[in-house]
Amino acid sequence: MALGTRPFTHGLHDLGAGNWAWIQPDGGWGWSNAGLIVDGEESLLVDTLFDLPLTQTMLDAFADAVPAATITTVVNTHANGDHCNGNELVDAEVIASRAAAAEMAEENPEMMLALLAAAPKMGVTGEFFAHCFGSFDFTGINRPIPTTTFEGRMDRFVGDTRVELVEVGPAHTAGDVLVHVPERSTVYTGDILFVEGHPILWAGSIPDLLEALDVIEGWQPKTIVPGHGPVTDLAGLAQIRAYLEYCHRECRDRFDRGLSVTDAAADLALDRWSDWGDPERVVTLVDTCYREFDTDRAPATMTELFAAMAELWDSQRA
Repeated sequence: MALGTRPFTHGLHDLGAGNWAWIQPDGGWGWSNAGLIVDGEESLLVDTLFDLPLTQTMLDAFADAVPAATITTVVNTHANGDHCNGNELVDAEVIASRAAAAEMAEENPEMMLALLAAAPKMGVTGEFFAHCFGSFDFTGINRPIPTTTFEGRMDRFVGDTRVELVEVGPAHTAGDVLVHVPERSTVYTGDILFVEGHPILWAGSIPDLLEALDVIEGWQPKTIVPGHGPVTDLAGLAQIRAYLEYCHRECRDRFDRGLSVTDAAADLALDRWSDWGDPERVVTLVDTCYREFDTDRAPATMTELFAAMAELWDSQRA
């Protein structure tokens, strides 16, 4: 089921009224979206990309499209590197939630280089890691920390256009932020939304993510730019809600039956979403559901999650 309301093509998309999106098919691991909000001679950039070459290509395209507008502000929707690793290429104020900034301080892009170098010795997990991240160049990244942080909500102006920054984490990560342009009925969601791809939950729960969808729906936007995948609308969001509600209900059933996280992930019937990418990521949803159902349960480490996803990915290739 295709959810996007615009063509899923690489590069610059003019959303109208001074809103732009940079879209990267296929929207899978690391292939994130970004946005630009323009009013007169000012613009606000929503996220940078996973590496410096990708970010520079995007910035050049934005500069060609709106040469009179200077990027005065960057908003990072969350701390994952595919949404902030290119920050150093923009001479502007960088805004993130306080929780996202704390996560950025703990994540070093050089870790990705080390993990990719070690991948050949990691068996299926290493093969999967290289599959996810081997297309990106993590050399030379010196990501600056955000210059401005906030909690809850912050309003900014781009020219005369009001932009609402609303914290909805923990959900996908600890400090997710939605970027809402009410006058233009547009929302940039970061990874609160994966369109035509299975979502990832690192920090929050499915109920947390559903509450974030409630916020978006409350605004009734006409245009929604997800963190990954094609531009969508409220009809697309409704189908993502249906997926999350289904997974939450089915995980409860498998938890009650005593299935392990990996067995439950393999057992979930996801045929309804068979055309969505990266189905192995359902492991992260199962793990968060199990921790919700058993509050004494220790969270899986990132290494454990990637090993479990690799196992499911490998089995699905057979």
